[in-house]
Amino acid sequence: MTRMLVPATVCLLLPLSACGDDTMELKVLAAASLTESFQELEQRFEEDHAGVDVKLSFGSSTTLAEQANDGAPGDVLATADRKSMDLAVDGGSVGGEPTEFATNALVLVVPTDNPARITGFDDFADSDWVRCDDDVPCGRLAATLLEENQVDREPASREIDVKSVLAKVTSGEADAGFVYASDAVAAGDKVKTFPVPGAEDEPNPYFIATLEQSEDADLAADWLELVGSEEGQELLREAGFSTP
Repeated sequence: MTRMLVPATVCLLLPLSACGDDTMELKVLAAASLTESFQELEQRFEEDHAGVDVKLSFGSSTTLAEQANDGAPGDVLATADRKSMDLAVDGGSVGGEPTEFATNALVLVVPTDNPARITGFDDFADSDWVRCDDDVPCGRLAATLLEENQVDREPASREIDVKSVLAKVTSGEADAGFVYASDAVAAGDKVKTFPVPGAEDEPNPYFIATLEQSEDADLAADWLELVGSEEGQELLREAGFSTP
């Protein structure tokens, strides 16, 4: 009995690559707006790294940074603004210097059938529109642009992340919503898109860094390298991001 228990105990203490099917996990915490592009990068990364299983966890950048600071398992953190990354840096959970890898501009989207008959930014305010909460990057950016454009109407709701805003628009629960350009691209023909005045001059910068609690810093660095490579940057541009 003892001889059977000891190897099992040792296996629990070793990295995943040393036990079982020799699979290693790379845990990536990423802003919700990176969902589609990072899922594509996941496939390419796994093709080039035999035996590696990329685990993607998406959410609001602020929440992910807080989770990283609380010691949540993770190898890489990618945020949709500098403030969220600084939160992780100040909390001591970032293991290397954060790198800016993309930017994303805010746009206004409406359902394809456009029941409120919105024609653009000039006439959305009287509709049931939604945006992100002020605690998350897309909400902070929306608040800034709305103030600069002297829009003082309150939204019908403030959502936890940009995907929640998009879901309300595509489902018809909201007449309009503020999302990133990349989310509008991902939604395809489910939405119509209108520009936001000043948005191109104030895009949100996206940052990425390895985490202090990473179990494989080299593997995490490989993910950062893919994101910053010409292949990764081209994929991001196709998804609606701009790149440095």
